[in-house]
Amino acid sequence: MNETDDKDRQFATTLASGIDLLLCFHAGEPSLANKDFAERTGLSRPTVARLTHTLTLLGYLRRDTATARYRLGAAVLGLSHPLLASMRIRPIARPMMETLAREIEGAVSLGLRHRIHMVYVETARDSEDFVVTPDIGAPIPMLATAMGRAWLARATAEDRRSLLNQIRVAAPAEFERYAEAVTLAREELASDGFCSARADWQPNRHGFAVPLQGWVDGTQFVLNCAVASKRGGFAQMRREIGPRLVTLAHSVEFALGLR
Repeated sequence: MNETDDKDRQFATTLASGIDLLLCFHAGEPSLANKDFAERTGLSRPTVARLTHTLTLLGYLRRDTATARYRLGAAVLGLSHPLLASMRIRPIARPMMETLAREIEGAVSLGLRHRIHMVYVETARDSEDFVVTPDIGAPIPMLATAMGRAWLARATAEDRRSLLNQIRVAAPAEFERYAEAVTLAREELASDGFCSARADWQPNRHGFAVPLQGWVDGTQFVLNCAVASKRGGFAQMRREIGPRLVTLAHSVEFALGLR
């Protein structure tokens, strides 16, 4: 369940629980059983059974009768398409992202926050090193990535404190290991205009990120670059790629009328 106040009488708990079930799926794990949903959400088995039955009837889940396991249904795609299609930033940023991806022989992505993760809404890659780079819709951790750190560095003190508290509860190991990186990210953003992650999330890649100046359609977007660590040392990549990502961010901001 999310951080919504339990005293909010307008909050539809059953609806929220159903959405939490859909969020239980992870890449590389295409099917789940009711016991998996119960373990991951903390809901009782009878409640989970009612929710999976309803979601199956609505097309958001598909049930394999032979294994009694569930997969995501096509209705989930129907929800995501209108959202992605309505993001005016995507067609504006995409050509510029593709150009930079080719130039750095890496990946350039655009993301936003969802709960305690960042989520890619656009990505461009130009190297076989990035075949398995998370694709559109893939969640990535906040504290271990340059993209997440950049979002936190730009956030208000209240939003940053609230999100860090949520991460402390939901992902204590991540918080323990990377919480101090947020302070460094704020300093880095103030001095250099971008944030970085030295092979923290994926050991063979360095990451750099810039939060866009101003919100787009009510959302704080972040641009990031990922490059293979074998291309060179972290300091060298930071000097080479960080400023180019800042230039890309400025170009996107100008195109959107944010500057």
